[in-house]
Amino acid sequence: MEDQLKLEKRVTRRSFLKMMGGLGLAGLTAGLAGCGATTVAGQAGGDGWLPQQYQVPGTWPAQVRGRVPIEADNPSIVRDDEKCVLCGQCLEVCKNTQTVFGHYGFPLVDEIVCINCGQCALWCPTGAITERDNTERVLQALKDPEKHVVVQTAPATRVSLGEEFGLAPGTWVMGRQVAALKRLGFDAVFDTNFTADLTIMEEATELIKRIKGDIKKPLPQFTSCSPGWVKFCEYFYPDLLSHMSSCKSPQQMLGALVKTYYAKAKNIKADKIFSVAVMPCTAKKFEAGRPEMNGSGHYWHNKSLRDVDAVLTTRELARLLKKQGINLAALPEENYDMLLGKSTGGAIIFGATGGVMEAAVRTAYYFITQQEPPANLLSLNPVRGLDGVKEAALEVPGVGTLKVAVCHGMGNGRQVLEAVRKGNAPWHFIEFMSCPGGCIGGGGQPRSAVPPSDEVRLQRIKSLYQADARMQWRESHENAELLALYRDFLQHPMSELAEELLHTSYVDRGRSYNRLTAAAEMPDAV
Repeated sequence: MEDQLKLEKRVTRRSFLKMMGGLGLAGLTAGLAGCGATTVAGQAGGDGWLPQQYQVPGTWPAQVRGRVPIEADNPSIVRDDEKCVLCGQCLEVCKNTQTVFGHYGFPLVDEIVCINCGQCALWCPTGAITERDNTERVLQALKDPEKHVVVQTAPATRVSLGEEFGLAPGTWVMGRQVAALKRLGFDAVFDTNFTADLTIMEEATELIKRIKGDIKKPLPQFTSCSPGWVKFCEYFYPDLLSHMSSCKSPQQMLGALVKTYYAKAKNIKADKIFSVAVMPCTAKKFEAGRPEMNGSGHYWHNKSLRDVDAVLTTRELARLLKKQGINLAALPEENYDMLLGKSTGGAIIFGATGGVMEAAVRTAYYFITQQEPPANLLSLNPVRGLDGVKEAALEVPGVGTLKVAVCHGMGNGRQVLEAVRKGNAPWHFIEFMSCPGGCIGGGGQPRSAVPPSDEVRLQRIKSLYQADARMQWRESHENAELLALYRDFLQHPMSELAEELLHTSYVDRGRSYNRLTAAAEMPDAV
């Protein structure tokens, strides 16, 4: 009898609606909720009880729009299907901003075309798409008494990490980030800016050799710091790979030096070193796993050695610090460790679109003229800001006019690449960055808004340029620690050892999809 009473008291949703209909209120409820019998033609869901926004024409979300495909073994990003609402935001950025999805032909051959940039993660409103988490792997290394665990931090992380701890966008947290990493237990904390300076030394030398004809590679020279951009070129413009600088990214250069130069200086076996990188970029996870990125393995004749063992995004580092009870905002400032820790203003601005170009021009000018660059080259305004494609021209005494271009976001990159392919490119040197805004807008950065906000990007960029202006050294060739590296180990830019550790080559990935179909269906895309 008691069970029977409980059953009778239970009011189901169906019986509730039937009761409301009996009171004559059902029509009013339907009218307020937009639940009339008619539906919008083509509307997903059909008849039934739905919120108002799904029953009238609208811009978001008018219908299920789909999502980008992500392979199960993608090293950079993963998707939680339970959180995905098929809103299509990931498609929007991948197709229209990055011009990847929809810009290749079918059938796919051996992999889903993805440049690992992670912009889909920034645009995902539900957090369904995130970076592939490596925090547990890093924690296990930190707990291993047999491992000497080192970490490097990219320039863009020091103006964004604070956002995860309640600080304003662009807040400078470099010293506090170093302190936090030391409290996590890292044996040494290095600055990726050191090898940003090193990249400029190598890249500027390569540019001059191309201009002089000392190496038989075409102009314009492309930068190679952004792994998402590099992979984009491998997929869609493999015929232009000869324009790509052979320089590895600063992340990979430092990884190679940690297990060679640093290992020798500290008398540590290279295979006992676990090398971590904190980056604003999900594509850096892919880059670290590329088979080409094992210069230290070649050096020590150990095929198992990787230059970088694990990559954490800015968001992952924030989660790791919170998990360990470390409040970044409350920490004092501490300094990077010596040997691979000094840098210049030219390195700091690597995190902003145009920064690599500006830094390279400063040092190239000095290499060519043996004179300090004029003041306007220390604030090269034409390549600053968020315009999609930027250009500058500068007079170099005894040489002539050096013409450069900068682009960020691969939709903008396509415009420049098409000009190069058609022979309409007047430039000597072009900077490409995969992500809008450069590294400060990388796919692993704190989610500021959906879609990401230019206001936040500009605050991060402003902070980097202010730091550059405060620096004692503003040109990469002024870095005394870097000059010691050449004196004691590498000898000179593009030496035989520098080529082995710091330079690489790239591959044609156009075979991953049907290029004939792509050319026929999307003539502007390939």
